[in-house]
Amino acid sequence: MRILTDADVRACLPPLVEVVDLVADALTALAEGRADVPPKPTVRTSPGMFANAMPAAYPERGLLGCKWISLVPDNPVRGLPTATGVMVVNDGTTGMPSALLPAAELTAVRTAAVTGACVRALAPPDARVAFLGAGVQAASHLRVLEALGHEEVHVWARRREAVETLATRTREVAPGIRVVPSASREAAVRDADVVITGLSIGLTDMAIPVTWPREDALLLPIDYASSVDARLADTGVLASDDPAQFAAVREVRGKLDGYPAATAWTGHLLRSGRPEGRLVVSNLGTGITDLVVADAVVQRAEAAGAGSVVDL
Repeated sequence: MRILTDADVRACLPPLVEVVDLVADALTALAEGRADVPPKPTVRTSPGMFANAMPAAYPERGLLGCKWISLVPDNPVRGLPTATGVMVVNDGTTGMPSALLPAAELTAVRTAAVTGACVRALAPPDARVAFLGAGVQAASHLRVLEALGHEEVHVWARRREAVETLATRTREVAPGIRVVPSASREAAVRDADVVITGLSIGLTDMAIPVTWPREDALLLPIDYASSVDARLADTGVLASDDPAQFAAVREVRGKLDGYPAATAWTGHLLRSGRPEGRLVVSNLGTGITDLVVADAVVQRAEAAGAGSVVDL
């Protein structure tokens, strides 16, 4: 079994446009019933935290694997990341574990690539893009948006210095895109064609008023209901990467309280195009997108001899 570090994952990532292609294919396969992705079980050891197992199989590509990830909102005060986990990739024929990857970089890039697939397919090429938040997900999203040809993103965060730090870092890792600091959340959201929200999960005082976004805006919340709450979600068509999984999450108090049911699959929209009016695409994360990206990383790691190989 090949064991990779986060540095190995970063070094062996395919070009980001290729990653966007991979997750778009995976989301379409999921929507069309060509991938086997059961609802992810959730377990907890304390209030506010949760951990998910995210198994997935993609039979026509011979892919099999599972991500195990925990989210602990209190971790930053401990000096630890909110989300931590690992990804196991198995041989699709024998079932033998073939690789073990840390989930941090994988999850950040996969999430951004899913967002990128939606922006590419469901927004105009010259879309004005706004991002709420300035953390790890903001950084990975800017890299993907740059790869897709976007030249600037309007960013707002609760701490102005966080936006400044993000802008400095972006000039190093994604010099083709410019961070435009917004004076307020409202300034960022109003007139944006695309609003991506990446604030902390579980916030209860950051909901975007329904009058702020454009009537034809594409809203892409990656922070559950922290920014796009039930009232805003109810003003447009609501899609999800996995509506069945979305329905299960709606039953968990505190995550998507009062949310309507998702009526469309993200994968179908990527093929058919967007409906008219306001569109909310809530992609909660599915193991099939992690799996296709992890497999691509492992293939490149094998070719480069990256990581450590251990006997089972």
